[in-house]
Amino acid sequence: MGPGARLLFLEFSPVGAKESAKGARVKKRIYRMELSERIQGLIEPAIGEMGFGIVRVRISGKKKLSMQIMVEHQDGQGMTVDDCAAVSRAISALLDVEDPIEGAFTLEVSSPGIDRPLVRVGDFQRFQGFQAKIETTRPFDGRRRFKGVLLGVDGDTVRMMVDGEEVDFHHPDIHKAKLILTDDLIAAVEESKRL
Repeated sequence: MGPGARLLFLEFSPVGAKESAKGARVKKRIYRMELSERIQGLIEPAIGEMGFGIVRVRISGKKKLSMQIMVEHQDGQGMTVDDCAAVSRAISALLDVEDPIEGAFTLEVSSPGIDRPLVRVGDFQRFQGFQAKIETTRPFDGRRRFKGVLLGVDGDTVRMMVDGEEVDFHHPDIHKAKLILTDDLIAAVEESKRL
């Protein structure tokens, strides 16, 4: 090679390699969502008989799966460590019998906390008047993340005051949402404990 000569390296990817990797991630996400729904269907009746409601079931992890199950008292009482332990034992027994997950996994049972996730349409109605963050599955007016005050619901439409304007979200378009920890929210939780 003479002076001024350059080596040129080209990298070739099989046609569709990026698309197939993205497709695999989408399939994994769909599988985990379906598995979460299946597990919720399995455990919900027994947990309900114990006086608890399921807030969310989430499957995560790569090599070893982790299953996070958030529960709350149906009557609105606060959760204790003993409550979480009792629910965990009941869920473990059900999953041992049904065995919906191949291989080892970690089970985590927790309460949703004050700045809880908002999952069901009813959650958005229940916490009307409080501040929340919403992330959508697709952009609305060029953005996917919103912060504002929940105004309630109309059917499956979640209404929120964002930057002084009312914004409507179709519930299935909400990827994730949670309450924002504020003094008003803390005061409301403290008030509910006194009742």
